[in-house]
Amino acid sequence: HVQLVDSGGGLVQAGGSVRLSCAASGRSFSTYVMGWFRQAPGKEREFVAAITGSGSSTYYAVSVKGRFTISRDNAKKTVYLQMNSLKPEDTAVYYCAAKSPGGGVNKEYEYDYWGQGTQVTVSS
Repeated sequence: HVQLVDSGGGLVQAGGSVRLSCAASGRSFSTYVMGWFRQAPGKEREFVAAITGSGSSTYYAVSVKGRFTISRDNAKKTVYLQMNSLKPEDTAVYYCAAKSPGGGVNKEYEYDYWGQGTQVTVSS
């Protein structure tokens, strides 16, 4: 069992940067694939990025590739999402999530554990 706590959101101007953190508790953190999803008002939750347990592979949504970077520190049981060149359309509640290895990484239903979410608001 894994518990996840998201943090780091806030209000930022367009073009700015924010780093989100997701702290995990529980055993075997390094075996989990970690993902970030986001949900904007009136929209469905969507995939943002994912990283394998070792950190050797990362995956990104087309909309954020080249601007966002996912990383993890297994010793600290923490995953990060560095968000650069932010746009107003990045405004959303961001959630981290954890899943066991195998299968895909960009579908909400594949993830077993979720953080509570952290709000990111990008002003124009």
